[in-house]
Amino acid sequence: MDISNRTVFIAGGTTGIGAGLARRLAAAGSTVVVGGRSAARVNDVDAVVIDVTDPLSVLAARDQVLRAHPDLDLVVTMSGVMEQEDLRDPGHIAQAEHSIAVNLLGTIRVIDAFTPHLLEQGHGDLLTVTSGIGFMPFPLMPTYGATKAAVHSYSESLRAQLAGTGVGVTELVPPAVATAGQEKVNPNALPLDAFLDEVISLLVQEPTPGEIVVERARPLRWAERDGSYDSMLAQRSQSLRVLRDR
Repeated sequence: MDISNRTVFIAGGTTGIGAGLARRLAAAGSTVVVGGRSAARVNDVDAVVIDVTDPLSVLAARDQVLRAHPDLDLVVTMSGVMEQEDLRDPGHIAQAEHSIAVNLLGTIRVIDAFTPHLLEQGHGDLLTVTSGIGFMPFPLMPTYGATKAAVHSYSESLRAQLAGTGVGVTELVPPAVATAGQEKVNPNALPLDAFLDEVISLLVQEPTPGEIVVERARPLRWAERDGSYDSMLAQRSQSLRVLRDR
């Protein structure tokens, strides 16, 4: 994928991985607009307010972006939340619903908003963001993993349906990355700059890979194939110790 002369919108690009990717794409020569609920705090690239749980907010952001950038040709769906849940407590449903609203439905809403423009234009790319947890569960965050598994499946179907249209679909599969507090709770989280270095090196390959899986994420992505799934799941289940009364 050429990243040197693109016009990019990153939903969820005001913080974390999204903000880091925005800076890398801008440095490569692309025009970048980021979107998020905290857009007012962004001062190094253009930003719009978007709440992916609100259909009207998504459409308003789309219209604002396309008015300013009618040549938009790369859309990244980065918005996501990670929440711990105790599945023994029915009250966890609030966290589950929030995760689904942001991670899954938010992704679909952003894709739906911009796909007609890309199809009419006849070229462009959609970049979805899942997680290694979508392939190898982290039992402390069950709905997060379920939503990321769903986005993976959705991305596969989207790629199949858009085949031949000129619009490509690429899935980014991060491991734990040292942003959003991950560096405090997970000493093994991959530093953001190291992650982005590898992502960019994979993204610019031709043809563009269907999945961008950095080395640290590969054991998670391929655990079932490699026969390590059960042992890894048992190890990751140790995180459940933090739940009360366990």
